[in-house]
Amino acid sequence: MILNDYWQAFPYSIVGFLFVVLLIAISNYFSIRRFDDFPTTKNFPRVSILVPARNEETNIQACVESLLAQHYPDFEVLVLDDNSTDQTGAILENISQHNPRLKIFRGEALPAGWLGKHWACHQLSQKATGELILFTDADTRHAPNTLRDSVSALLAQHADLVTAFPLEEMVTWGERLTVPILGFSIFCFFPLLLAEKLHILAFSVTIGQFMLFRRSAFDAIGGYAAIRNHPVDDMVLGRNMIKHGFRWQFMDATQHVTCRMYHNFSEALSGFTKNIFAVFNQRVFLYCLGWLWIAISFLMPVFVLFNLFTPSNFPKSIAPIAVIEAVLMVGLAYRRFRMPPYLILLYPVSLLIFTWIAFRSLIYSFLGYGIWKGRAIAPPAFKL
Repeated sequence: MILNDYWQAFPYSIVGFLFVVLLIAISNYFSIRRFDDFPTTKNFPRVSILVPARNEETNIQACVESLLAQHYPDFEVLVLDDNSTDQTGAILENISQHNPRLKIFRGEALPAGWLGKHWACHQLSQKATGELILFTDADTRHAPNTLRDSVSALLAQHADLVTAFPLEEMVTWGERLTVPILGFSIFCFFPLLLAEKLHILAFSVTIGQFMLFRRSAFDAIGGYAAIRNHPVDDMVLGRNMIKHGFRWQFMDATQHVTCRMYHNFSEALSGFTKNIFAVFNQRVFLYCLGWLWIAISFLMPVFVLFNLFTPSNFPKSIAPIAVIEAVLMVGLAYRRFRMPPYLILLYPVSLLIFTWIAFRSLIYSFLGYGIWKGRAIAPPAFKL
């Protein structure tokens, strides 16, 4: 009897769930601030910009030159060539001949127990001389006012960490059908205002493409040494900041920072497979339940609406309500993060692909298939 009652109420629980997610999206749409929402500071603390680079010959020149062109009085750009086997080092050397702000370091051998990027970032942090340190990736490009505006935002908000979502460039259909789900997931499933105001770790998101720390706070949480083998370094760094009582702030950098994460579907598949399961802290039950429920909630109403699959308990009059809720929240996320509007109507395809990638991430983690940038990643310790 109880199961039968729930089965009849199941479609309405989907509509209710999507309504809650829509409320989160609306909250984030109006609460997330941009760097230039704040007045320009009159105090310009020294900033060290830190860029780990491993086999980044296609990206490194545009990234470093955009950083060196910052309209900011006191900063340095430190790049660590992490044992690249391509032309990354030669490109950096050529740029440094005309730019004394640029300092290049060669990566030391990777110690046991460290992941490669974490070790590179740790070495960079040890070389930095700034009161503030900015970690950014080699595949980003920065507008000339990025440093000035982000430092102004950090100081105005009395923050210890400002992290931000960049404008994601997508050229191939493999990118267009996968990368937007990253922004959508952050925007719709993480009530960022609650994370900020109530210091709720589980609701926080930190983006490794842009992490501006107060150096004193970064050192106080142990920096990269404290998370040397966690595969999702950005999320854990942000949560460590909150855990230690520091002020974390998530912002919109789509007017300031551009990034092309992947160049085709194969790269996106490998990158997301590496990271997705780790975001859930290797909790298998929660991970499987969460992804199954998301897939059912977003996809079943579409199947019912177009007569692709119609369970006996799912009234066809309910399906349009659920689809409209989904379209609205996807539309808010894509509009805020400046993603092409035509991709909104393709959200069922993107979610279907991403659900498959999510379970692929679980299987690959279980089997120990973890390789990134030519280095093996140790299998995680699974939790229920």
